[in-house]
Amino acid sequence: MSDQMTDAYAGSGADQSLHGHVLNASGGDWDDVAAEASALHEERIVVNMGPQHPSTHGVLRLILELDGETVTEARAGIGYLHTGIEKNMEFRTWVQGVTFCTRMDYLSPMFQETAYCLAVEKLLGVTEQVPERATIIRVLMMELTRISSHMVAMATGGMEMGATTVMTVGFREREKVLAVIEMITGLRMNNAYIRPGGVAQDLPPGAIDRIRDMIPSLRVGLRDLERLLNENPVLRGRTVDVGYLDLTGCIALGVTGPVLRATGLPHDLRKLTPYCGYETYDFEVMTRDTCDAYGRLRIRIDEMFESLSIIEQAADRLQSTPGPVMVDDKKIAWPAQLAIGSDGMGNSLDHIKNIMGTSMEALIHHFKLVTEGFRVPAGQVYVAVESPKGELGVHLVSDGGTRPYRAHFRDPSFNNLQAVAAMCEGGQIADVIVAVASIDPVMGGVDR
Repeated sequence: MSDQMTDAYAGSGADQSLHGHVLNASGGDWDDVAAEASALHEERIVVNMGPQHPSTHGVLRLILELDGETVTEARAGIGYLHTGIEKNMEFRTWVQGVTFCTRMDYLSPMFQETAYCLAVEKLLGVTEQVPERATIIRVLMMELTRISSHMVAMATGGMEMGATTVMTVGFREREKVLAVIEMITGLRMNNAYIRPGGVAQDLPPGAIDRIRDMIPSLRVGLRDLERLLNENPVLRGRTVDVGYLDLTGCIALGVTGPVLRATGLPHDLRKLTPYCGYETYDFEVMTRDTCDAYGRLRIRIDEMFESLSIIEQAADRLQSTPGPVMVDDKKIAWPAQLAIGSDGMGNSLDHIKNIMGTSMEALIHHFKLVTEGFRVPAGQVYVAVESPKGELGVHLVSDGGTRPYRAHFRDPSFNNLQAVAAMCEGGQIADVIVAVASIDPVMGGVDR
């Protein structure tokens, strides 16, 4: 627009030329689509599915152009759950960053914590100093979380198709996993349990026995879901050849996780670029070659059985691997011995007495570590892990200070949501729900 254009919101007599260009924005994509349909005199319908629709995995807005029951155009509108997590991390210490990134994909918090901490440790140069016991605990917690996340994907997907029994069974089995996670970390989600240098604290007494007791029961529950779903003719009718996306489409869009493995490509970072010692565990990468919603469902079920196998191996290793769960370097190691008190969870009184009673120097050092944080050498790093949805990457930049200069996450849900148009256009309205459910997006990770 012209420099002399009058701004409706400027004061009377304001000299517009002093303030450069004035831009007035109005309307939006909805107005454009509706106006185009009207101008072409076509009988098209443009509908909003969301952002409040219960079948869109959170506050996702789908803009659908319909020709009868057929979807001719599908677009995803995001940003309704934007929380500014990445920007907020620039104003917190490196350790405090864990409490932010754990809230992104709120169904798989352990993966965000692990990826972030692996990146911080790489910048610090202490990757090899992380105790083996802490690394095994990280694997244990990630695989428990993988099962929990897949359970929600299946439960909500079943509910969206009208199968409430799938929902009740799925959430029933997930509760068994969350009970173990809560016992170990004190929280069911947003745990902030994995810290730079290790984990917040060791497993509580009885944790291994609790895990061993849970595994057979969970395996039975998974068998129940298999019998309920795998050869169910109604489910197969709703999912086979629905949400089709082949390998070429996945590669072009940067899609990873079960959606990619459903094309037959065994792409799993735990095998391709191992981290946390995954190369020493015995497990298989599950694939299908159907490229559809049904194949993604079967992959998630198969992966949960593989995760149970990894959990059993981790439990065996923890019994034979004593030792610390945090690096030895007192300039990095956040001292923690958590306990539940009348004011919530925090360091136990005995631990506080130990810190305050050791020496004045120890107390001062602890105070500086908690309030100021440790410094990370200048540099940048990218680390990726295999989350339940696909490749979860973190790019950290340090300027040598006590907080990140920049933290950016490659959340798989964000990339995978690009496939909505390819999966839905040309299909039926009812199939949109199935296709989006098979992607399993979580909007907290998409919007960050």
